[in-house]
Amino acid sequence: MIKRGKEEFAGYNKPKKTPGHATKSNAVLAKSGDEVKLIRFGQQGISGSPDGSARNEAFKARHAQNIAKGKMSAAYWANKVKW
Repeated sequence: MIKRGKEEFAGYNKPKKTPGHATKSNAVLAKSGDEVKLIRFGQQGISGSPDGSARNEAFKARHAQNIAKGKMSAAYWANKVKW
């Protein structure tokens, strides 16, 4: 277990749900090289849509540049976990 503030994570790059957070539904302790960053992502109470749906494709198109930034962006994790 890796502890960051009050939260515990199973390891680096392993997202977890955060039902107690006011606005964000998930968090991940992202690590790329020596850089470690706590990233919160996803709107509380909202779920993604099935692959291929219009809503799913719109999300991926709208956030394509940020998803391409990799593990250190919230869009990457939202795409991987929620969409």
